[in-house]
Amino acid sequence: MKRLFIANRGEIAVRIVQAAKGLGLTTIQAHSQADADMLAVRLADEAVCIGPPPAAKSYLDIEAVVGAARAASADAVHPGYGFLAENGDFADAVTAAGMAFVGPSGDTIRMLGDKVTARRTAQAAGVPTVPGSDGRLADIDAARAVLEETGFPVMIKASAGGGGRGIRVARDQAEFERVFAQAAAEAKAAFGDGGLYVEKLVERARHVEVQILGDGENFIHCFERECSLQRRRQKVWEEAPAAGLPADLRQALCDSAVALARQVGYRGAGTVEYLYDESAQAFYFLEVNTRIQVEHPVTEMITGIDLVQEMLRIAAGERLSIRQEDVTVTGHAIECRINAEMPEKNFMPFPGTVSALSVPQGEGVRFDTMLYQGYTVPPYYDSLLGKLIVHGPDRATALERLRAALDALQIDGQPTTVALHAALARQDDVIANRFDTAFLESWLASDEAKSALTTKEKA
Repeated sequence: MKRLFIANRGEIAVRIVQAAKGLGLTTIQAHSQADADMLAVRLADEAVCIGPPPAAKSYLDIEAVVGAARAASADAVHPGYGFLAENGDFADAVTAAGMAFVGPSGDTIRMLGDKVTARRTAQAAGVPTVPGSDGRLADIDAARAVLEETGFPVMIKASAGGGGRGIRVARDQAEFERVFAQAAAEAKAAFGDGGLYVEKLVERARHVEVQILGDGENFIHCFERECSLQRRRQKVWEEAPAAGLPADLRQALCDSAVALARQVGYRGAGTVEYLYDESAQAFYFLEVNTRIQVEHPVTEMITGIDLVQEMLRIAAGERLSIRQEDVTVTGHAIECRINAEMPEKNFMPFPGTVSALSVPQGEGVRFDTMLYQGYTVPPYYDSLLGKLIVHGPDRATALERLRAALDALQIDGQPTTVALHAALARQDDVIANRFDTAFLESWLASDEAKSALTTKEKA
């Protein structure tokens, strides 16, 4: 592999360019007409326009992306995350065109991308799953039969879902009857597939995930991440390792992720996600993300492993050079997602022009971003601007460094969620590690949150 085509944008494209250059690869950055001046285009060795601003006509157009990669004489294509990263047909099209896809095969993506098939695969690997339907439900009558075993509350989920879409919670029979059709309609609209399944709702759960690497024959984990601070089921803040997780349960969690990777002969980097019931000291399989995650830097900070470079080596046909016993945890890391949103106005997206940018420096501080001074954020894509990551010898030190780094981070001319993270880094329950997946939305409705965000905004 000598020439890498990057089929994505924003901060992950910058991250891939940097990792590829570290391996001596020539980088070719794809971009829409709206992204002609983005940072990844400036940093890459070459750049190719793949279409107009709408993602459907550029970053999501398989024919345009593969055609551009072939025309650029690329040896491999890295999909990043989002867009086509978990599209099995795209992976197949890349390999059919004679290039390496930086990720698992199309068959693996499809197997693990369908939530029902993934659940069955996890069960076959001995991974605990949440009580619920054995597979895709034929109709609402089949769902009613499952309820006799699970009881309420339950979650109705899209078989092909992701990103929190196609999900409804039912706490009694009347609510279940009302929202079942809504979930099917949303799943059909969002994913082109109205298939549903039902799971018992594990309340006050934490969201913990395990980073895996595999070359098709050898498989390892890089320990776990805590991702419980979420808004509308979208992650906002991530940590590694998961503080307070008992050592024996951590081992079982990580071992189960490796067992699942081995079950499917996984190639590349991936993440196995779980619900952790802290009160019951039990964990349950959620899903597999067959790509690099937004929150991968916290794992890199505690293990010293460059996950993107490992993906590239595996795609080039190399075997894993890292043994499980070589992977150790050092310290604690926290990542804050900095979005182009206004928290004080219900997180309204608000693209702007960066009139001034000052990035914090210091021990254990990293800022992965797409920004530079004078850059105008286009309104066509997601609102993620970058990630502020800190590392320290322990969680308390990491929080201290995070507070200082957030105070030093200056992004003028562009509304961001920096104020939200500055408030969370000083919030008593967050500091004490007392939170679950429902915490953030509840806290945002509190007077404490409204006061903190308003005060920060006025400052």
